Amino acid sequence: MDEQKYTMQGLDEYIRQSEPARRERGEAWRVAIGLQQVDGLAPSDYLVDTAKQHIDGEITIGEAKVRIDSYYQSATTRREVEKDRTEEADKVSVRIAELLSEKTFNFSPAQLASIHRRLFDGIYKLAGRIRDYNITKSEWVLGGETIYYADHTTISDTLAYDMCAEREFSYTGIPIDDAIRHLMRFCANLWQIHPFCEGNTRTMAVFMIKYLRTLGFVVVNDMFAQNS
Repeated sequence: MDEQKYTMQGLDEYIRQSEPARRERGEAWRVAIGLQQVDGLAPSDYLVDTAKQHIDGEITIGEAKVRIDSYYQSATTRREVEKDRTEEADKVSVRIAELLSEKTFNFSPAQLASIHRRLFDGIYKLAGRIRDYNITKSEWVLGGETIYYADHTTISDTLAYDMCAEREFSYTGIPIDDAIRHLMRFCANLWQIHPFCEGNTRTMAVFMIKYLRTLGFVVVNDMFAQNS
């Protein structure tokens, strides 16, 4: 985690010194890298260097993805990162940055599954697929408390119900604090469904950032980058 903190501090300083036009790309990378802390992962120096090149406009996000994929095609590199899951951190980071740079969004269970598939394709065997078995986990972020997620037979119906209720909710004329509390509850309910076998929190964060943008909220990325 010390390495992660050092990496983020270095990137933060780099972004602060960037011109305003580059900051949007930089903020996407801060979130992308910061969210890896959810699973205790840290990116490589190569990923951070690639991010800087994209922030500076020297390469496109597509070229950044190709660089990271090519980097891990090396057998030597794969052996070096096999134990600490650096490959997962790097690949998912660049994919999050790509998704956050896109302006398209569809508020639906299908969009949620699509985000999961794009983030974890080639990393998790069941990327983009709703889990077909029940799980419980002891969550370290909740002091080790065990969380009981949705029964696998109800996941699709529960996702559809929660999103339908959210779609019908009107934010018109309500105080901003009430709107935020409502969104917090919606996000928590959606997360507790835990529709996928792994990678739920990162998927949910990307989904919520993109959804909040469609509502006109200016998302403060520090919340996701520093408090994953």
